Amino acid sequence: MSEQTYLAYDFPLLSAFWAMLWFFLWILWIILLFRVVVDILRDDDLGGWAKTGWLVFAIVLPFLGVFVYVIARGKDMGRRETAQARAQQEAFDSYIRDTAGTKGGTKSSVDELARLSEIRARGDITDEEYRRAKELVLTGHGPAAHSDATGAGGSTPTSGR
Repeated sequence: MSEQTYLAYDFPLLSAFWAMLWFFLWILWIILLFRVVVDILRDDDLGGWAKTGWLVFAIVLPFLGVFVYVIARGKDMGRRETAQARAQQEAFDSYIRDTAGTKGGTKSSVDELARLSEIRARGDITDEEYRRAKELVLTGHGPAAHSDATGAGGSTPTSGR
């Protein structure tokens, strides 16, 4: 047993700290490199040759290329990231509105029921007419369901009219 065995307590605390710091910086560097490459490819202001130049610069001389890119175009990099996040949020909101059926001129069943309740409270329709109109809206056969096809999103079903 002439070879020396190292145990966990033989690894000094400062060496563990430096090892973790270098590992963290290496991961940070990899993330920054990928974000720069994605930003170069996503940028609509750069032409094909400019994108190619930046990519070659960032790949051939990675440290210098990334740092120069961040210094030269870092502010716009943040703006592009914000604009993309905003566009994704607007697309998501639009999808939700379309799926929920509350596009520009269309009324949802909740809006239609609230309007029917107001009309009944004013005394313009009877309780029986309100009950029938409410059933039509809740089953999907009322004005909220047919406002796209008929264009009569504001009419309420009444008895015999």
